[in-house]
Amino acid sequence: MTDTVHAVVPKATRVSDAYRWMQLAIGVGAMVMIANYQYGWTFFVPDIQKKFGWDRASIQWAFTLFVLFETWLVPIEGWFVDKYGPRLVVLIGGILCAIGWAINAEATTLNGFYLGMIVAGIGAGAVYGTCVGNALKWFPDKRGLAAGITAAGFGAGSALTVVPIQAMIKDSGFQSTFLYFGLGQGLIIVILSFFLFAPKSGQVPAAVQNANVFQTRRNYQPTEVIRHPIFWLMYFMFVIVGAGGLMVTANLKPIAVDWKIDNVPVTLMAMTMTAVTFAATLDRILNGLTRPFFGWVSDKIGRENTMFIAFGLEGIGIWALYLLGRDPVWFVLLSGLVFFAWGEIYSLFPSTCTDTFGSKFATTNAGLLYTAKGTAALLVPVANYMQQSSGSWDRVFLIASAANILASLLALIVLKPWRRIVVARSQTA
Repeated sequence: MTDTVHAVVPKATRVSDAYRWMQLAIGVGAMVMIANYQYGWTFFVPDIQKKFGWDRASIQWAFTLFVLFETWLVPIEGWFVDKYGPRLVVLIGGILCAIGWAINAEATTLNGFYLGMIVAGIGAGAVYGTCVGNALKWFPDKRGLAAGITAAGFGAGSALTVVPIQAMIKDSGFQSTFLYFGLGQGLIIVILSFFLFAPKSGQVPAAVQNANVFQTRRNYQPTEVIRHPIFWLMYFMFVIVGAGGLMVTANLKPIAVDWKIDNVPVTLMAMTMTAVTFAATLDRILNGLTRPFFGWVSDKIGRENTMFIAFGLEGIGIWALYLLGRDPVWFVLLSGLVFFAWGEIYSLFPSTCTDTFGSKFATTNAGLLYTAKGTAALLVPVANYMQQSSGSWDRVFLIASAANILASLLALIVLKPWRRIVVARSQTA
């Protein structure tokens, strides 16, 4: 008779908070480096149009393809992260980001730009999904804040390069700007990838439980998540809120040009810039600040209560921009409000998803929800076609405003009570 010996794998020792914050900081650094691939695009569009003579809607399909491939492949990349760890995925992501903009630097056809932005999108998505998923795993006790700080790197990361990118486009041309910014940002991502690690069992504190933030103790498989109706409610809300912000992101300069205010000087806080430069700089700063701010707020008052406030503010902001945005000062201030009330979706939805479906497969599950951004991006060219057919942005702004008001009501009236039931059932399953 033989005895069967079962190996017991001991839990890892709890790491210091300083180490957790260091891992978060590395992820933020990588996110800063991919920010321009999305938020810098608007500065290239007028020069691409001027050089090649293509219509704006056709050029903006490159932006849509970037967002589609940045988002729709994240669940697959997340599966690799959950299985093999974050370093390899971020390393490959950095290389693809550099290659993508290098392709843009040589492109002479629409298909060339489409290819470049697809490659850059795959790379940026690998970095984005990995860093947000890793933050959710390292900080189960502060999910909203951690996801918000990480997403802030992406939202505000391009703020410091608004002026340099525009200056380089003016002085050296958009091809050189694509090449040098693309290669430089990609190289830094590759370097940072070697310092990223995923937490082991026992290294982090337990998930928080309070009256406002209810979190499951069950870890749902990705195949279970996509079959759950509440996932698709969150997905729908993500799409309708995301579409308005992406429309403004892709068309900030074209809108200012159409309203004939792009080069009008604006002085605020003892600083003077052209309206579009001031707006782009302020937008990126506020788009970054909103993510940890509303993430922190959601840790205190609950995810859905925070969504109600933020989405409602976004709806009002878009409507006010439509009414007053032809004044250059109001254009700067209200576009800032729009970005402040929009950017928090990238902290609120990942943390809500992980609260609902558990942290073990957080990168993959949050990645599945993040594909809603890609779906929302499909509406960006639609907005351009609507503007071209009518000669006005009016309908686009009104539809986007109404969509945000709808999402704010859904968060409070439908998502909150439904998610409470789902989490309660998972505790007794």
